[in-house]
Order: sequence, then C-alpha cells, then structure tokens
Amino acid sequence: MISSAFLLPVILFPILSGALIQAFRIRERKTVRIYTGAVTLLTSVAAWLLILRADESGCVLLKFTRDFTLKLRFDACGRFFAGIVATLWPLTVCYAFEYLEDDPRQHTFFTWFTMAYGVTLGISMSGNLFSLYIFYELLTLVTVPLVMHTGTREAIRAARTYFGFSLGGAAFALISILYLMTGETSVESVQITRIFYFLGVVGFGVKSAMFPLHAWLPKASVAPTPVTALLHAVAVVKAGVFSVIRLTYFGYGTDLLKDSYVQILLLGLSAFTILYGAVRAVKEVHWKRRLAYSTVANLSYILFGVFLMTEAGLQGALLHMAFHAQIKILAFFSAGAVLHQTGRAYIYEMDGLGRKMKVTFACFTVSAIALTGIPPMSGFISKWHLLTAAASADTPFSFAGAGVILFAALLTAVYMFTMVRRAWFPGKETELQKNENVREAGLFMLIPMVILAAGILFTGLFPGTVMMHVREIAGSVLAAGGEF
Repeated sequence: MISSAFLLPVILFPILSGALIQAFRIRERKTVRIYTGAVTLLTSVAAWLLILRADESGCVLLKFTRDFTLKLRFDACGRFFAGIVATLWPLTVCYAFEYLEDDPRQHTFFTWFTMAYGVTLGISMSGNLFSLYIFYELLTLVTVPLVMHTGTREAIRAARTYFGFSLGGAAFALISILYLMTGETSVESVQITRIFYFLGVVGFGVKSAMFPLHAWLPKASVAPTPVTALLHAVAVVKAGVFSVIRLTYFGYGTDLLKDSYVQILLLGLSAFTILYGAVRAVKEVHWKRRLAYSTVANLSYILFGVFLMTEAGLQGALLHMAFHAQIKILAFFSAGAVLHQTGRAYIYEMDGLGRKMKVTFACFTVSAIALTGIPPMSGFISKWHLLTAAASADTPFSFAGAGVILFAALLTAVYMFTMVRRAWFPGKETELQKNENVREAGLFMLIPMVILAAGILFTGLFPGTVMMHVREIAGSVLAAGGEF
C-alpha cells in the first residue's frame, strides 16, 4: 500500500508546475507543449497509482481547531471521481495542443489549465467537508481566467457571471458546512438542520447548474473548447455534483433527510431542471450553447439519483457521473473541431459537413446515440439504472421522475439527432458547395475523439468492471452511514 502522505505531492505537483510556466517565463510553444504534456501524464500516472494502491488512513495537513482541520483522505468515492479526472484530463490536453496552436497566449492557458488539474484532484482527495470547501473555492479561482481567456467582451462578461454565481454559492456552502461542524443535530433541531442542508445544496448547486443557478453555464461556452469540455464534463460541474454527494451521504446523512419536505423539494427541482435544460437545448441554435443546456439537464439526472437517497439511486448517479463525462467531452470535442476547421458555430451551418469531416461526425454520432440512452452505448446503462431506481423508489415524486427521465430522453434525441441529420443528410446539394475547402482536424484532435468514442462503446458493451465498483461504493456509503 502507498501511504496517504503521497496525496499532497500529487495535488501540488500540477499546481506548482503550472505556476512555473509563468515564473520561468516559458513562452516557446513547443517547450510549453512538451512541458505541459509531461506534467499531465506524470500526474495521471501518479493519481492512478494512488487510486489503486493508496491506504485510507488519511493525513492531517493543518489543524486550526479540534473541528477545523485540513485533511486529505482517499476513500472509494474519491477514487471514483479521481479516476474520471485522471483519465480524461490527458486527452483534453492533447486536444488543446492543436486547438490552441495559433494562440499567442497558450502559455497562460496551460498555466491555469495545469493548476486546475491539481485543484480538481484535491477535491477528490479531501478528507473532510472543510478541506473540500477550500479546494472547491480554489477551483473557481483557477478556472475564471480560463473562461475569460480570449479576452473578448463576451468572455469577460461570462467570467464575471461565473465568478459571481460561484462566489455566492460558496458562501451558502460554507454556512452549511460550518453549521454541520459546530451546530446541534439533535431531534429537536431536525427542521433547522434540514434547512442548513438545503442551503448547502444550493451552494454546491451552482457548479452543478441546478435551476435557477444554471445561467453561468451556457454563457461560459464562449471559452475555448478544451475549457468548455472540462467545465461541462469533468472538472467544475462534476466537482459540484461530487460535493453534493459528499454533503448528502457523508455530511448530513440520509436518515435525517429521507422522506422529508427537503428531499421532495430537491427531487422536484432536479426533475424540473432536467426538463428545462432539455427544452432549452432543443430551442438553442448555437452548437456549444445547445450542448451546455444539455449539460444542465444531464447534471440533474445525477442529482435526481442522489436525492432518491437509495442504494440504486446512488449507483445510477455515479454511473451517469462517469459516463456523461466521457460522452459530453466527446460532443464538445466534435463541436470544437468544426469550429477550429471552419469557424462555424451554429446548427444551421453544419449541412453536409459529415461528408468532409467523417471522423469528427462519426464520433459525434456516437456521442448522440450514447447521450440519448440508446444501447449498446454507455449512456443507456446509466440512464437505465436511474430510470429503474426512480420507478422502484417509494419516495414521493420518484415515479413521476421516471416519466421525466423518459420524456427528456426523447428531447435529447431531438436536439442531438437534428445535428446528426444535418451533417450527414443535408437535403440541399447546393449547400455542399460551401464545404469544398473544409478539411478534417489533425491527429492531436482526432486521436482523443476516437479513443473516447471507443471507450463509450466499450463501457456500454462491457460495463461489468465499472458496475462492480459502483455497487461497492454505493453499498459501503450507505452501510457505513457516510463517515467522512
């Protein structure tokens, strides 16, 4: 076994390495790419070694008081999140090398992008809610510069909106955590405790884009595609969902919350967000913003499973957390490849592009099938488990939630396959003349996309290993009462 003392170096390595790009004024593009690629790969290898071999004893870094400590600990739930991050981050860095090849400020981009990797791992390795909150706040600080990277007025406004929402949400989250650590949770104070739990969900609900706290997410799509892919699929939004899981199962506990008005309210909000995000995606004509609203909907699939507060619901939530990450990052990569090669960002500009960018749109078609929940892709596995968990739960509103999941799947087919049809079957041959000079993206962008498409198909056909770990995590969390 590897000692928990090695958790901190794995977190600090990418954070410090990213800062060194600026400290040593590394500007030459080839040097920046080699350096960033090496740091990312070493971090992922080290993270996976810890995922497989680290002990769960934990280590205290700082002790402010008896209750307030900065602690690292790598339990099964944290390993699951870290595994998603450590697998998808190197693919995104590889994609970014080509996407940003002509960007004169790519050294600044990779500074913050590399630092964000370490901070996200810190969230997964946090040993208590106070430590999680520290890394959660740091994630906002290192991702704001990424959102505003292009420096346009629209990007700056989007960054301000993201920062404002995140800062306000973090305040609610902190209040909830402080109450949990210092407040009275006796039977007499149950109602007050539930209110503070709701405040915590609202706080973490900003990054998980629950209605009405979702507005920052579509606006953030102005950022470079490697950023939006990470924002909407892995780092930021999944950190929000992961924090809600921690707060629910490891902080307040389901015994206090199950069958309460707070649970019913949160189930209703998450179900409404699923429908709202799907409907807005159908209406949206900008490709990346359409995918952003899709993310709003799919994050609430995960939250709905969490708020069911059953073992089956948690299993479905964890599965969708992993599978949606690989599906949505592939969809954004496809959109980014088209934007990079053609400058086109709107759905109506895609007519016939599938005939010129065959690999890109073959990969996007895979993501469309998977996101809709059609077998044999991985999205079917996670949505099926969420559907059956909702249908079998005895919680008020859960059965109606199953109907919401089914209807949202139909809307997903509409907004995803509309793009697929336009790309492969434009209908008007005159439109194809606009595509004469279009070329496929380069290997640095195509290879990550092909790997992701193959992974979606593979995990859909052979989900056994992932399912085994998810069952173990869900069972251990509920059996242990969520010690954290």
